[in-house]
Amino acid sequence: MAANGASCEQPQKRAGAKEKQNGKSADSSVRERRQRDKEERLSLVVWKRPVTTLHYFLLETLIKLKEWTFKLWQRRGIVFLVLVLCSLFSFAYSTEGAHQQYVDYLEKKFLWCAYWVGLGILSSVGLGTGLHTFLLYLGPHIASVTLAAYECGSTDFPEPPYPDQIVCPQGGGVDGSVSLLSIMSKVRLEACMWGAGTAIGELPPYFMARAARQSGADPDDEDYEEFEEMLEQAEGAQDFVTRAKLGVQHMVQKVGFFGILACASIPNPLFDLAGITCGHFLVPFWTFFGATLIGKAIIKMHIQKLFVIITFSKHIVEQMVSLIGSVPKVGPSLQKPFSQYLEAQRNKLHHAGGSAPADENWLSWVFEKVVLVMVCYFVTSIVNSMAQSYSKRLQQQRHSEEKTK
Repeated sequence: MAANGASCEQPQKRAGAKEKQNGKSADSSVRERRQRDKEERLSLVVWKRPVTTLHYFLLETLIKLKEWTFKLWQRRGIVFLVLVLCSLFSFAYSTEGAHQQYVDYLEKKFLWCAYWVGLGILSSVGLGTGLHTFLLYLGPHIASVTLAAYECGSTDFPEPPYPDQIVCPQGGGVDGSVSLLSIMSKVRLEACMWGAGTAIGELPPYFMARAARQSGADPDDEDYEEFEEMLEQAEGAQDFVTRAKLGVQHMVQKVGFFGILACASIPNPLFDLAGITCGHFLVPFWTFFGATLIGKAIIKMHIQKLFVIITFSKHIVEQMVSLIGSVPKVGPSLQKPFSQYLEAQRNKLHHAGGSAPADENWLSWVFEKVVLVMVCYFVTSIVNSMAQSYSKRLQQQRHSEEKTK
């Protein structure tokens, strides 16, 4: 009997070992297929395959428009209510009366806030490669206000033309009346709106991961696939980047609200992972968004704002210009354009509507071209990303047809 029992157990063990080997080989073949598909998609870029990339981009755009139209139709009651409110606002806007001064004020504030919220969303929403709107727009704006405040001796710039153009008040200000807090207060609205926009831009990864976890479906997102692979291989992680990602994931998962707040309050390129983690582990929406909003729009923005104001305060700028001039050989030639640029900015502050100097400073020309190149790269990355999304649709369709055969 013992011999018969042992002989029965041996085929069962062999069968179990075969099943494990088959499972491992199936997993490896799936990983290899996914890697091939990913490499094929990543090769679909404008500078390598322009015609195919633009064709797929247009098809993906049409599909997205169709999906958004269907979603709006499902929520047609809300859409109708929004249209009614817009009609009422339009009627109040076009009707003459004593209320026009309030309408004009609200319009100006709304457009100003919407502008900075939109730039914040573009910075973090993840359409292709995020546009670095802090370096291109908010940082220069805070620097301009800082330089103007020290030059004018006041932050009470006449409105209009502020914020479109900064001009010193006619009466001038008292020397020493400008403080760090007064400059921070002057740019608080736009800084907080930009921070709120970056918080809104972090929502798509959260909703995508949450929907995938609840439905059990395979999401159409590379970051989420990478996140799942990272969880599977967590014990064997060796490289610094993977360990940093795991650290963010563990902090958010274990600490909760304050972990999300800590990750959102510092410049953190891995914060997308926090959104995916919160969605995957079904963290409540207001816990995630509330902590993200407080961290990005209040704590982080005050840190960044303070850094820019201190960097561009009057005595530090003067020290930087003199330091540039002290560089051997090339120092004086580099110092001259910086001095000319600062002098031109001072002249603009004291002459409302003054004409620009005849010879354009090369620093302004370089900055304009850098902005143009970054915007073009941002648009190109969106085209590439949407084309790759459509390519993934085709790959998934092809694999599903192969399974049915």
